[in-house]
Amino acid sequence: MQKKKVLVVDDSALMRKILTTLLSLDPSIDVVGSAIDPFDARAKIKQLQPDVLTLDVEMPGMNGLAFLDNLMRLRPMPVVMVSTLTSQGAPVTLKALELGAFDFIAKPTDKSIQSLGLFGDELCYKVKLACSANLRLMREPLTTLLTSRDVQEDRLIAIGASTGGTEALRELLTPLVPPFPPIVVTQHIPKHFSGAFAKRLNEHCRLTVIEVTSEEVIKQDHVYIAPGDSHLKVQRSGRGYTCQLFDGPAVNRHKPSVDVLFDSVAKVYGDKAIGVMLTGMGKDGAEGLLAMRDAGALTIAQDEASSVVWGMPGAAVRLGAAMDIVSLSNIAPTLATLVERNIANVKRTAHDSI
Repeated sequence: MQKKKVLVVDDSALMRKILTTLLSLDPSIDVVGSAIDPFDARAKIKQLQPDVLTLDVEMPGMNGLAFLDNLMRLRPMPVVMVSTLTSQGAPVTLKALELGAFDFIAKPTDKSIQSLGLFGDELCYKVKLACSANLRLMREPLTTLLTSRDVQEDRLIAIGASTGGTEALRELLTPLVPPFPPIVVTQHIPKHFSGAFAKRLNEHCRLTVIEVTSEEVIKQDHVYIAPGDSHLKVQRSGRGYTCQLFDGPAVNRHKPSVDVLFDSVAKVYGDKAIGVMLTGMGKDGAEGLLAMRDAGALTIAQDEASSVVWGMPGAAVRLGAAMDIVSLSNIAPTLATLVERNIANVKRTAHDSI
């Protein structure tokens, strides 16, 4: 099997050495070189023709985002961002994902052998996955604004996502306009990033997007994002519904877990819900989406062609959890149609019973 060629870009000599050493431990990876800044990287990309790049998010004196933007326009290639896991670094990392980076990994703060080993395993996994994943294509944004003319009070849309999901969610949510049913979201993301992620979505969307930090009453025209260190559930509260945080163990290696959210939606909303599985690695959420379908909910999985990684939606499809497989650009119109159709059916049923 041909080795994956990797170029390491980082202004820190120590970090370049750590990344090179850890990547070289994988027999399927060949670190063909390292670069100290974007200018050095540009020359070495031409010279070494790497398959994937690891890129420091913040390099003093250098505009790494401008470099990434130019790279994705002129020579698109998989890029894994190596990020300092802080709230200050979150907006820069999210912008990098918007520009086309495949994924990011947090720099290790603990330099113990065990911690470096875990970091190295995740780094190698993401680098290899980046080589086989779909490169993000420049998509035509939806110009049509989508709304539902009426909102059934106890409807809910639940969405799960992982790798590639931050941008998939932005594309899905941007064209939605009030009035629209409430949306709950579990995106695999570190705890320092979820608040910045919700804020960034809110700046792009006409619906109100918030990170759930305590019990929230679920309202129409709102999108509720799970925080990066707690599971998100929904439950009935009196005559309404609320979002609840649950500090339990990781499920499917994730906290928050999509399965936890989807299972609660299946139990609380039943056939009044719509479930959507977006791009992501692994299989978290597949069982939960099946539970939603078994409870009468409408269920959708993003198709392989438009997914950065067809892991989670693919697992849902293989399990029989998805009633429909839809490209990312068509999911928002599909949701608007399903909401309208359901409202029309409810009104027709009510009229027939009079």
